[in-house]
Amino acid sequence: MTSLDRKESSVKFIPQGAIIQEFIVAGHNIVLGFPTEKPYTYLNAPFFGETIGRVANRIKDGKISALNGREYQLAQNNGKNSLHGGSVGWGKKIFSGPQLSNRNGKETVQFTYVSPDGEEGYPGTVKLRVWYSTTEQEEDGVRKIVLDMEYEAELIGQECDETAINITNHSYFNLSDGPTIEGTEVNLATTEYMLVDNEDCPTGTFGKWPGIQPDRPFVLGPQEPDIDHCFISDSNAQQIPVDTRDRPLSRLVSLSHPTTGLHLEIFSTEPAFQFYLGKYISVPASEHGPERTARSGLCVEPSRYINAVNHTDWRNMAILKQGQKYGSKTRYIAWKA
Repeated sequence: MTSLDRKESSVKFIPQGAIIQEFIVAGHNIVLGFPTEKPYTYLNAPFFGETIGRVANRIKDGKISALNGREYQLAQNNGKNSLHGGSVGWGKKIFSGPQLSNRNGKETVQFTYVSPDGEEGYPGTVKLRVWYSTTEQEEDGVRKIVLDMEYEAELIGQECDETAINITNHSYFNLSDGPTIEGTEVNLATTEYMLVDNEDCPTGTFGKWPGIQPDRPFVLGPQEPDIDHCFISDSNAQQIPVDTRDRPLSRLVSLSHPTTGLHLEIFSTEPAFQFYLGKYISVPASEHGPERTARSGLCVEPSRYINAVNHTDWRNMAILKQGQKYGSKTRYIAWKA
């Protein structure tokens, strides 16, 4: 376990999956997880805090076509589909690190993982680097903690010319200090989302989420709205590079809760984000913590389009070729009013 401490706030990480274990803001832990490392090996079916890869979200039928001139069959761990990198995705792997360093003038925690050729069916040996850093900023007398994360991946083996890639973090947030996210006020920067089939894979078309307006707040109830969809922050799909780090950080979601006064804003260089209200969370009560059930937390997962590698107009954003680097940046800004 390693932490980056900033007065009353701190962030803790563990080597499995480069997981964000705690994100404490003004004395409140705003992410779901476990107090020690061991439970993450057998209780973490919801992916609390994990780095998700080699490809986040679903790949339809667990197949990638027209990659290296052939088709690849992946692990099918979500019905017929492949989900979050397969049966044992990157979030379940032990990373090297943490290594403390200085990157771009900031104190940084670095984790590294080397994914071998053929892991979960994916071609090519890929090296992933994850960097975390925290800083503080003050606005109108309010101290805010800033958590930055950066991903970088490259093919380091010569087994193939290209592979599929799409990395995100799967932290669940709860600003209520209660058992669920009920009462959380949400503001989405976009309501354009990917329409899906009955297996939650994209159909290739887009819609506007009914009853919600961009940059207009709405409140989460005990069951509604029920959202587990990919929202599009940049619809110019063919112009999205495999390395988005030179793009500006754009605000995707703002969250707050009136009871605690906690606020969270999420920014990213990524063109999409999965917004998931935790419908399928199921973790039994144990010595490692209380029971976690539906809507105990919510996810905002910045990423590329779902199943992009299998869509002609989207695939360039999700294919990593020899000599290239995949990259992205995401920022969390949290405070108590």
